[in-house]
Amino acid sequence: MRRPALIRWSAACLFVLTSLLAPAQAQVQAEAQDRASLIADSLQITGDNRLVADGAVEIFYQGRRLRATRLVYDQAADRLEISGPLVLTDSDGAAIILASQADLAADLSEGVLESARLVLNQQLQLASNRMTRVGGRYTELDRSVASSCQICAHNPTPLWEIRARRIVHDQQERQIYFDHAQLRFGGVPVFYIPRLRMPDPSLTRTSGFLMPSLRTTSGLGTGLKLPYFLTLGPSRDLTLTPYLSTKSGRTLEFRYREALSRGDLEVEGAISRDDLLPDDLRGYLFVRGAFDLAQGYTLTINTQAVTDNAYLLDYGVSDADRLDSRVEIARTRRNEHISGRIISFQTLRDGEDNSTIPSVIADLTFHRRFSLGALGGEGGLRLQTHSQWRTSDALLDGPDDDSIADGRDTSRLSLRLDWRRSWILPLGLEGTVLGEVTADAYNIRQDAGFAGRTSRLHSAAGVELRWPWVATAASGASHVIEPVVQLIWAEGGTETLPNEDSTLVEFDEGNMYSLNRFPGSDAVERGARANVGLGWTRYDPAGWSLGVTVGRVFRTSDPAQFGVASGLDGKTSDWLAGAQISLSNGTLLTTRAIFDDAFTFSKAEARLDLKRDKLDLSTGYVFAVADPLENRPDPIREVTFAAQYKITPNWTGKAAGRYNFVDQRGTTAALGVEFRNECMRVDLSLSRRFTSSTTVKPTTDFGLSVDLIGFGSGVVAGPARTCRR
Repeated sequence: MRRPALIRWSAACLFVLTSLLAPAQAQVQAEAQDRASLIADSLQITGDNRLVADGAVEIFYQGRRLRATRLVYDQAADRLEISGPLVLTDSDGAAIILASQADLAADLSEGVLESARLVLNQQLQLASNRMTRVGGRYTELDRSVASSCQICAHNPTPLWEIRARRIVHDQQERQIYFDHAQLRFGGVPVFYIPRLRMPDPSLTRTSGFLMPSLRTTSGLGTGLKLPYFLTLGPSRDLTLTPYLSTKSGRTLEFRYREALSRGDLEVEGAISRDDLLPDDLRGYLFVRGAFDLAQGYTLTINTQAVTDNAYLLDYGVSDADRLDSRVEIARTRRNEHISGRIISFQTLRDGEDNSTIPSVIADLTFHRRFSLGALGGEGGLRLQTHSQWRTSDALLDGPDDDSIADGRDTSRLSLRLDWRRSWILPLGLEGTVLGEVTADAYNIRQDAGFAGRTSRLHSAAGVELRWPWVATAASGASHVIEPVVQLIWAEGGTETLPNEDSTLVEFDEGNMYSLNRFPGSDAVERGARANVGLGWTRYDPAGWSLGVTVGRVFRTSDPAQFGVASGLDGKTSDWLAGAQISLSNGTLLTTRAIFDDAFTFSKAEARLDLKRDKLDLSTGYVFAVADPLENRPDPIREVTFAAQYKITPNWTGKAAGRYNFVDQRGTTAALGVEFRNECMRVDLSLSRRFTSSTTVKPTTDFGLSVDLIGFGSGVVAGPARTCRR
C-alpha cells in the first residue's frame, strides 16, 4: 500500500491536499477558512501549476459543493475545467446546478456551464444549453425554459413552461428575470410578455403581480382580477386589485397589512362603479386590529361599513346581513375578567331600519371569582353597565311592528353576586348548594310605555344532588351514569322591564342546570322549579364513545316567560334529549331535540362531521317551529352540507348547499373542482344564490383561478404525476 502523503498549496491555490487514503484514491482537506477541500479517486500534479483529479471528484468551498467526474485546476489562470456530469450546490442548498461540463473560477462563483439546469428549492427548474455564472450572485441562461413540472421520457413536454430568450436568476435578491417570455400549456403558446420578473421559490414576499383570477356573475358579467402586491418594508404590505367586468364594472380592491411591535393591523376594502347602481359610487371598508397594552390588557378593533345592502353579496365579499363594528379593551386572568367595548350595528336586512335598531352600544364589565374562606365554596361578583342608543326619536313602535318603541334608548347598571359549594356525601353522592342575587337599575328614554327610571332585585337559590355510577364491562368498555336532581327556588311574579337581549332562549345541555336560562340581563327566570336529568356515557376501548343526556323541568306554576319554540313554556317543560357519538376515525355525530309527551317536536338539530382518507363531509339539519317571541314568524326546516371528495390524488371535487324544506327550494348551491399536482393548481367553482329581496337578486357566480407552483406563491404542491413506461 502507498503511504499517505501530504501536499499543501498556498491560499491562492485554494486547495490543501492532506492525504492519500488508498490505492488510486487521494483526499485534500481544508485547514483554513479561505481554502477548499478536494476529494477524488486519483490525483496528479502535472508541470508546476496543474492539478488533475479523476473519479468521484468532490470540492467543498465556503459552503458550496461540487461533484464531477474529472477536474483540472490551472493555478496560473486560477480556473477549473470540469467534466461531468457535474452537480454544483450553493451554500444554503436552495440552488443546484447540473451540467455536462464547465469552465469555472477556482472559487466556483463565475464561469460557463454547458447543457446546464438550475434547480431552485428542489422545485423550479431552469434549463439551457449554456449557463453563465457571474460574481457568485447571478446565473444567466440563454434560450432557456423554466418549469416545475415533472417531465417523462415518453412525453417530454411539461404541463406548463415559460420559454425565454434569456433568464437571469439573482441569488441575492431571489428574483428571476425573463426576456421575451412565452407561457405555454402542453406545449401550446398562450401568453407573451417582453419582460417578466417573478420570485424564486425560496422567497415568501416581494413586490409584483400575483396570479390573476376570473370571475363571472349574472349581475356583473365576466371580469378579471389582477392583484399587485407591494412590500412596504419588512412589516408592511399593500395589495391593489383592479377588477374589470363586462357589464361596465370597474372596481379597485385594496388590502393593507402591518405587523407592529405589539399587534397587527389590517385594512381591507373596495371602491366600485357598475351598471347595477349606475349613479352610485359603491364600496366597503373593513378594519381589523389586535394590540397588546400594558398590564395584560388587549385592544381589539373591528370596523365594518358598506355603502348599500347588496354590495357584499354582489361582489362575493361576505353573506353577512348585519355588520358589527366594535372597539374593545379587555383583560382576562385566571379569576378575573375586565372589558369595555363600544359596538355599532349596520343592518343589511330588508324590513329593518338602521334608525330603529340599537345603532350604538356601550358596555363595561367587571367579573371576579373568589373563595369565601370559612364559608367555603366559590363566589362570584359581576358588575356591568350597558347603554344603547337609537337614532330615531319616535316614542311608539313603527311599521316594523317589533313591539319596541322605535326611538327607545336604554341605560342599565347591573350587579350580580353568586355562590356555590359542593360536598361528597355517603354512597358517592355529590351535594351542592348554590344561589345568586342580582340587582338592576334602568333608565329608559324615548319610550311611551317604559319611559323613566326603574329597578329590579331578584334572587334564586337551590340544592343539587348528583349520583355518578361507574362500571366496567367484560369487554373493557367503561360506563358512567349520572342522575341529577336540582331544586331551585326563585322569586315569582311577572317581568316589568323591556326585554331586548334575551328574546332567544335555547334549552340545551349547557344550561340544563342553570339558575337562569336567559342569555342576557333584561329577563330573569322566575318561579320555583325542579331540573331533573340523566346522563350516560360509554367509553369503548376501540376508541369510540357515546354520550346521551335526557332532562326536563317541573315548575310549581307557569311564569309565562317563554315561547312555544323554547320548550320551556308551561308548568312542565318539553323533554330535552341530546346524544353525541365520536368515533376513532374522526367521525362526530351530534344531535339534540326538544319534544313533548306526544313526541311533537318544537326544535331539533343534528350535525355530522365525517373525515376519511378521500372524503370530508359536514352536514347539519335544523328544525324550529314559528315563535313571535323569538322573532321568527315562520317555521324553519332546512339542511346544509359541505363536502370534499378526492377523486384521484390530483383531482378533488367540492359541493355545498342549503335547502329550505318549508319553502321547498334551495337557498344556496355550489359545485367546484380542483386540480393540483407538483407544479400547478387550478380551482374551478360554480355557485348559485336563490334568495331574493327588494335589494338582492338571485345570482350565479363562476370562478377560475390558476396558480403556477414554484414561483413563491405559497401554494402547497400536490402529488407529482407518474411517468408511464
